[in-house]
Amino acid sequence: MDYLVITLITFISGVVGTGLGGVIGAILKRDSNKIVSLLLSFAAGIMLAVVCFDLMSEPIEMMKEGSMPKLTPLIVVAAVAVGYGVVYALNYFIDKRTNHEVTHIDENHPATADDLDELIHSNHYESHKNNKSSLFVAGLVMMFAIALHNLPEGMVIGASYAISSDVAKSLFSGSGFIMAIVIGLHNVPEGMAVSVPLISGGMSKPKSVLLTALSGLPTVFGALLGFALGGISDIMLVLSLGFASGAMLYVVFGELLPESILMWRSKLPAFALFFGVLVGFLLVMF
Repeated sequence: MDYLVITLITFISGVVGTGLGGVIGAILKRDSNKIVSLLLSFAAGIMLAVVCFDLMSEPIEMMKEGSMPKLTPLIVVAAVAVGYGVVYALNYFIDKRTNHEVTHIDENHPATADDLDELIHSNHYESHKNNKSSLFVAGLVMMFAIALHNLPEGMVIGASYAISSDVAKSLFSGSGFIMAIVIGLHNVPEGMAVSVPLISGGMSKPKSVLLTALSGLPTVFGALLGFALGGISDIMLVLSLGFASGAMLYVVFGELLPESILMWRSKLPAFALFFGVLVGFLLVMF
C-alpha cells in the first residue's frame, strides 16, 4: 500500500507536472525568462528549507532519541557530500561531452547554464534536429540530463515519506508532500523546455507532450528507491536522506540559483529564493 501511495504522489509530481509544462510549451511555443527565473529560485528556496530544516535535522533527532550513534552528524555530512559530488560529476561529464557541439557555448559563456534549455540540454538536441543519425543520441542525452535532476528529486520525496510510520496518513502532510508539490511546480518550466525543441524539430504536438511527460518518470523511480532504502534500517534511512539532500543541494546551488540569476540579471531571483526559504520553513514547522 505504501509503495502504491508513493508511486501515485510522485507520478503526479513528476509525470503530470512535466507533462503540464509540455502542454504549455506546445500551446505557447515560448516562455518568459523572468517568470521562469522567479519560479525556479522560489522553488529552490523551499527545497533548501525542507532539506536543511527537516531532512538533515531528522537524523539528529534520531541520535537524541538513542537510535543513532553520536557520530551521526559526521555520517550525515559524508552522505550529503557524496550525493552532491555524484550529481556534480555526472552533470560535468554530460556538459563536457555535449557543450562543444552547441555553437554559442564558448570560452565567453558562463560556467553554468544561463537558460533552461542548456540545463536539460534541449539546445544540444535542437542543434542536431537536421541530422537524423545524431538526433537520437542527442535525444538520449537530453532525457538522461532530465533524469539526473528528477531521480534525486524523487529520492527526496521517497526518503521524506520513509521518516513517517504511516505513509497513507502523511500523504497530504509532512516534508514528503511539501517536496512533491514544489518539485511538481518546478517541473512545469522543465516540461516547457523539453516540448518546445521537440516541436521545433518537426515532432507532432501530441507525441512531444507524451515524451515530455514520460521524461518525468525518473521522479517515480527515485522516490521508490529512496523509500525502499530508507525502510531497511535507521542507518540506511540516514544515508538515504543524506545522499538525496546532497543531490538536491547541488541542484539548488549548482544549477537552479545561478541559472535563475543569469536568466534575469537582477536581485529579484535572490529575493525569491529568500522568500522561498521562509515559506519552506513555515511549511515544515506547521
